[in-house]
Amino acid sequence: MLRKIRILMAVLLFAAITFLFVDFSGIAPEMFSWAAKIQFLPAFFAANFAVVALLTAATIVFGRIYCSVVCPLGVLQDIISRIAGMRNLNRFSYAPGKSYLRVLFLTLFLISVFAGALSFGALIAPYSAYGRIASNVFAPVWALGNNALAMMSECFGNYAFHTSDVRFYGAGIFLVALASLAIVAIMAWKGGRSYCNIVCPVGTVLGFLAKYSLLKPVIDLSKCNSCTLCSRNCKGQCIDAKEHRIDYDRCVMCFDCIQNCRNKAISYTFAKSRRRATEDDRGGRTSGAILGGSSGTLSLKRSGGRRNFFALLFIMFGASAAGAQEIKTDGGLAPIKPRARPERQFKIVPPGAGSLANMQEKCTACQLCVSACPSGVLMPSSSAESFMRPEISYERGYCSVECTECSKVCPAGAILPISAAEKASTQIGRAKYEASRCVVNTDNVQCDNCFRQCPTGAIDMVLKNPEDIKSLKVPVVDEAICIGCGACENLCPARPIAAIYVEGNTVHNAI
Repeated sequence: MLRKIRILMAVLLFAAITFLFVDFSGIAPEMFSWAAKIQFLPAFFAANFAVVALLTAATIVFGRIYCSVVCPLGVLQDIISRIAGMRNLNRFSYAPGKSYLRVLFLTLFLISVFAGALSFGALIAPYSAYGRIASNVFAPVWALGNNALAMMSECFGNYAFHTSDVRFYGAGIFLVALASLAIVAIMAWKGGRSYCNIVCPVGTVLGFLAKYSLLKPVIDLSKCNSCTLCSRNCKGQCIDAKEHRIDYDRCVMCFDCIQNCRNKAISYTFAKSRRRATEDDRGGRTSGAILGGSSGTLSLKRSGGRRNFFALLFIMFGASAAGAQEIKTDGGLAPIKPRARPERQFKIVPPGAGSLANMQEKCTACQLCVSACPSGVLMPSSSAESFMRPEISYERGYCSVECTECSKVCPAGAILPISAAEKASTQIGRAKYEASRCVVNTDNVQCDNCFRQCPTGAIDMVLKNPEDIKSLKVPVVDEAICIGCGACENLCPARPIAAIYVEGNTVHNAI
């Protein structure tokens, strides 16, 4: 029963947090943003000490249930390991813990945090790793599946579904995400939870606490016949059947050992009292008793039918696809060349971030804000100093004043909650005008796209030649009231680089 409950909770949480990353309708933040905010590292960086204390207390009482139920990367490993075990039963064996590697990865992670280079730490952090996998691998597959469904529906006269953009953030970002998935998949395929017990910094910290947990799986020597089924089905590879010992710092509380023990020799109980009993039993056992059951119990064939509780769920959220809206913008003159990104001295980050420094210190590079952005202006950075962290660029759209989706989903405090009114008065950058690229000068045609689309009235049109009343007009920017939303840059018809572009603020200002 414990295993069934654990699997049910893990599947529900995994589906909720995955939907956050692949949803393109905008309903996921309202329904499931809590699933990201109960992750250990994001809660820690957000100073959400209530969640951190709750997860720590749960580990001290129940063991590493966070790793087996809450962590999406852990559940992904279980799915892959389960698939690998369909043809290769009883495939695991006890392996001594690689403490030196665990300490090494944890040390490197802590150095990256204190050195302000969290981008490196995000490469091995479990939630961040799953976020980039979901954003860059799962989300495009989900979008392609939705588009295929929409096209098939249209063939039958059903227009309930809408096609969505398949977002691609560059070869480098995609290859890193794909490499993360490959590493996790290979380690899970061969060694179950080896990523959790070697690489993951959260697993190392929680493992230290789990050694002293109140409730643990305990081997009752009076019932154990040394069949080793528990060890051969332990994906943490932490059960030493010969010594009748469990490494609790590596046990992720999956309860598979309890499920596979035919003699009910393993129970989840208060370990201290049971340990005394088993140690007393050990003294009275003989080597013959330990080996006595080997003739009939080492068979690889399981008695009875195998129950499959771990089915991979891919839930089709038809309602979410039906509610998806295509992004429509007034592009003015039709673009005849692809849009190119202008050179910016400082990156642009969302209004709730407050400053580049806050983003640098707290962002775990999970890319959930990137997935939640309906206009597609948030994208992961490809630069070395802020690799995988979100930045704003206006090639696909602009940052609508009414939209606050990124601030709703950020679990790490890198983007704080902000209202639409607060956003409308927060300057994240200033528009700059480059006359040499403006179509008024290059094509001798009148254009006032930037003036018409500016939500704050920061752009005015003035005569190019003040002495000629019939002269064409060019834009002038009042930087004091510009909020840096990027509507002017996105809707500028100049190609390949807009004539009016946004330069980021290192610290956001109130206007």
